[in-house]
Amino acid sequence: MTKSLVICGEAGMNTTPTNAAGKGGRGAMLRAYDKATGEEKGAVYMAAPQSGSPMTYMLGGRQYIVVAISGGGYSGELVAYRLPA
Repeated sequence: MTKSLVICGEAGMNTTPTNAAGKGGRGAMLRAYDKATGEEKGAVYMAAPQSGSPMTYMLGGRQYIVVAISGGGYSGELVAYRLPA
């Protein structure tokens, strides 16, 4: 997806870390890996599993990733993330 990263989402629902309210939830993670080493470089929580191929676009010199998510009783939606500069 980028020159140095490959980004992929989890297809299944998992128990997530405890949130600020002290409750765990169900969801999936979107993870970024270094293409050369395979090392995980970052991850973000998604409310549902990835249900389609990620898309990317540039706007104002910044790269964005859009992921379709749905499943596990969660209605589908598109979620956009801006990559760090």
